[in-house]
Amino acid sequence: MWANKVKSFVILASLLWGSFSMSAYAQSWPQKPIKFIVPFSAGGANDLMARAAAEGASKVLGQTIVVENKPGAGGSIGTVFVSKSAPDGYTFLISAAGVISNNMIKKTTNYKDSDLVPVVMIGLAPSVIVVSSESNYKNLRNFVDASKEGAGLHFATAGTGSTPHFVAELLNTRYGAKLIPVPYKSGSEGASAVMGGQVAGTSEASIVALPHIKPGGKFRALATTWTKRISVYPELSTAVEQGFPDLQIAHWAGIHAPVGVPPDIMDKLAVAVDVAMKSPQVSDRLKGQGIEPVGGTRVSFNEFVDAERARLGAIVKAANMKDEQ
Repeated sequence: MWANKVKSFVILASLLWGSFSMSAYAQSWPQKPIKFIVPFSAGGANDLMARAAAEGASKVLGQTIVVENKPGAGGSIGTVFVSKSAPDGYTFLISAAGVISNNMIKKTTNYKDSDLVPVVMIGLAPSVIVVSSESNYKNLRNFVDASKEGAGLHFATAGTGSTPHFVAELLNTRYGAKLIPVPYKSGSEGASAVMGGQVAGTSEASIVALPHIKPGGKFRALATTWTKRISVYPELSTAVEQGFPDLQIAHWAGIHAPVGVPPDIMDKLAVAVDVAMKSPQVSDRLKGQGIEPVGGTRVSFNEFVDAERARLGAIVKAANMKDEQ
């Protein structure tokens, strides 16, 4: 009996010491540079939001944050790298919708959803549905109605599971459009196809689309696919306003941690990013590029991720979206 009491005391003491050590570790964090892994190429919306968050959060934390690009396989290469990184609070993933949808669509990804933990939202670049400036389509309703005639309209995507692909399939499954997804290697290739008349339209991040929508540009914007109008281009109405209430998709960026990172560290990083996104210097710069800063808390980002998973999952199922590669 005495031996059992001693054993219980040792276990309890070990747990308390472990808890104390972890708390002390989190309080002293960060003691060296932090890495933000972007699973896409430099220059895109995800990358720009990562760099804005890194710049602002580093000032709050008093430590350097290095942004490193690891593109490939629709974001899977960078995601796998972070999922297998040590949970010490020094390597984080700049996540996007693909982090959620890849395991729904791809045959293999080499990571599980449970390998990563949501930390905080950074911001989002509303998607803009565009056609050639020489086309006859004036708004999204014109475009959808025209697609229902004949064989349908070709719609450029950046591959299976990309944001333009989700936009096309949502319009097809919820609103009876007849859009035929045409996969390209990147969003820029798809945009070039629209400009060249190879396809009827596409959906692209605001930061990419807006420079081509200005007077004399090669795009005509039909709608933005987020819940609010774009701050820097408020004259463009949303798909919701045009009668498509379910079309709410954006190119968002958040931060995920490898499972096992102490909650106190994730909370500190979430606060730092939230402060950065609310600072006029960062906020004004992002809005000027067509990006909406968000920030928030770990709780709010977890809620967003859960809702996004349910929303995207419903589209994947309805459209039978599969990538066998």
